Amino acid sequence: MDMDPELEAFVPFFPKTELTDVVQERRFLAELAAGIPAETDGMKIEHRVVPGNPEVPVRIYRPDGAQGTVVWLHGGGWCMGDVDTEHPWASRVAARSGATVISVGYRLAPENPFPAALDDAWTVLLWAHQNADDPDRVAVAGHSAGGGLAAALALKARDEQGPPIRFQLLHQPGLDDRLTTWSARHFTDTPWYNRAKAVQAWAHYLGGRPATPYAAPARSDDLSDLPPAYIATAEFCPNRDEDIAYAVRLMQSDVQVELHQWPGTFHGSQALLSADVSQRQFAEIGAVLRRALAE
Repeated sequence: MDMDPELEAFVPFFPKTELTDVVQERRFLAELAAGIPAETDGMKIEHRVVPGNPEVPVRIYRPDGAQGTVVWLHGGGWCMGDVDTEHPWASRVAARSGATVISVGYRLAPENPFPAALDDAWTVLLWAHQNADDPDRVAVAGHSAGGGLAAALALKARDEQGPPIRFQLLHQPGLDDRLTTWSARHFTDTPWYNRAKAVQAWAHYLGGRPATPYAAPARSDDLSDLPPAYIATAEFCPNRDEDIAYAVRLMQSDVQVELHQWPGTFHGSQALLSADVSQRQFAEIGAVLRRALAE
């Protein structure tokens, strides 16, 4: 692998991880996230519970002079993560974009398989539109599993004539449970996320049920009339090729798309904040959302 040298230096220190014991992996993620600084200067942070059945915990980041709203969905293979572990990342998205960011604490698999996470995200999207300063400037966004949920929200909002979504930002999203692309078949030993882990994540999320397009958006036959999209992929990520294929299909459906393939990176490598490429990734996420939500 021709990996970015700043990232490659950290790879030997990565523990081998899998999703067989999700409780243990959740603890590991919590410990990792606790050591990463957030960016909260000049920002109001509010903890809320969005009404619903069930209620959904959220953490709201509101920078000074915030413009627009982002419903932000964390990664973690649909079975790890919460508003606490997402704090370093959601705060950065808010700081760099200048938008109000609503970080969603959706229910996790395998205890709560599909459609629980999507239902929670939908509850928060509806609430965000009802409470936004400008309901015409609401975006959905997320990383990894959260990116897949953001794509599913865009599909559901279109199909059910739901609230208008101005933009979708999909960062290394999980979109296709079939795992038949070249990257999904060949990246068996990539850092942090590999084929085996992807197989486990999808199994936990689907809970033995057949996948629908709302679970795996790549299965949708119709990608027309969706919001403009930004899709970012990592070179050494099992999701890479399904994400690129999704971007191409969106373009072929007359949806405006910006696609950025980050060379030398791997799934989740932006967590290594000292690397220049990680800083550039966060800067770009912020700039893209700021531009999309501008008046």
